[in-house]
Amino acid sequence: MIGKFRAAAVQLSSGENVAENVQKACDFVEEAAARGSQFIALPEMFACLGRSATMVASAESIPGPTSDILCRLAKRLSITLVAGSYCESSPDPTKCFNTSLLIGPEGTIVAKYRKRHLFDLEIPGQVSCRESSWLVPGDTICATETACGKIGQAICYDLRFSELFRELVDLGSQLFCIPAAFTLATGRDHWEVLLRARAIENQCFVIAPNQYGQHAPGLTTYGRSMIIDPWGTVLATAADGEGVIYADLDLARVSAIRERLPALSHRRPILRPR
Repeated sequence: MIGKFRAAAVQLSSGENVAENVQKACDFVEEAAARGSQFIALPEMFACLGRSATMVASAESIPGPTSDILCRLAKRLSITLVAGSYCESSPDPTKCFNTSLLIGPEGTIVAKYRKRHLFDLEIPGQVSCRESSWLVPGDTICATETACGKIGQAICYDLRFSELFRELVDLGSQLFCIPAAFTLATGRDHWEVLLRARAIENQCFVIAPNQYGQHAPGLTTYGRSMIIDPWGTVLATAADGEGVIYADLDLARVSAIRERLPALSHRRPILRPR
């Protein structure tokens, strides 16, 4: 395991053209690797983001064309890559899974996480989304040992469910990777607060690549991709638009903070009413 490494989060403004989106994502991964990044993460729905029907139509098997491209890329660059998320085919042809892949430097898929919590929200004039109408929720969690430490995976709306991250830290996670397409309407007030809270309460690094811009009527994302340390300090924040942010991480800081403030060891069983 690498104790110290450079991490990168890619911020995209993905549209509905899969080939263009995947090529753009690969170009940014190449750029990040050229700048010394050993851990690189893409945002949620990096391959296709727009109308729900179009996204379902873009769904593919895993392994499949997109995963093959990214596995070859990770192997050639010798990086650990979180393939943000994209649409994976499900048994129901009208729905798909929202799936994040963790790909190792050998070019193999070492973990596959399907988004557990589906975003159903209607704020008139601001956001309109009902993921349960076209997505199938996942039913497992992933905390995986990698060359860059033990990685706990989540996707976007999962961020609001602290119990998921408690389970991931109980499994030994040192870093959470949370690819997102977090909306503008909620992101302005909640994105940074929730990311820093997940880092602080679990004493983990957080890498959160987000989408930015308008992708479909009623779907505008916030951007502000972030990398946060286990004390809750924001190490990097993306500006508006597409690009890559970087931070040099040291996993020894996780251990040091947990020793300095041993809150995780102070937890007590949940009390139930008598």
